[in-house]
Amino acid sequence: MARRNPFLFAWLLCGTLDIAYAAVWSVLAGSDPGRMLRGVAKGPFGDGAGDWGFGGALAGLATHFAIMGAMVGFWFFAVRRIPALRHPWWLTGTLYGFGLYLVMNAIVLPLRFGAPFPPPDLVKGLVALFPHIVFIGLPLAWLTRKDAP
Repeated sequence: MARRNPFLFAWLLCGTLDIAYAAVWSVLAGSDPGRMLRGVAKGPFGDGAGDWGFGGALAGLATHFAIMGAMVGFWFFAVRRIPALRHPWWLTGTLYGFGLYLVMNAIVLPLRFGAPFPPPDLVKGLVALFPHIVFIGLPLAWLTRKDAP
């Protein structure tokens, strides 16, 4: 599958790693993955999505993978046009993940939910930064480190 459609593979890999991380953190924080996913659905569907039950969780999962599609798609677009993004892959992946973190946490979340940036709790900020780098930026850069498809 990866050789036939590298974008699809990267999208599913990064999306699954990232949402699994979010699910684990929601449980560790005393919540549950369904509630976390309904929170994701609130972004595009409004605060009422938090009351949609299983449908809200599915809407949140779909929203997550739509956002992930944009993140992965932008990387594939950029790496084809800027070959220097392939080397060194660990650095470009880290920088891309950090950039994704900034877009989500300094622009998207403050605009939609009024979330403060930088976050007042440094640990929560690092918890949010980690998956952008480790589960999105680095895998994308590693998968495209050689000649991009």
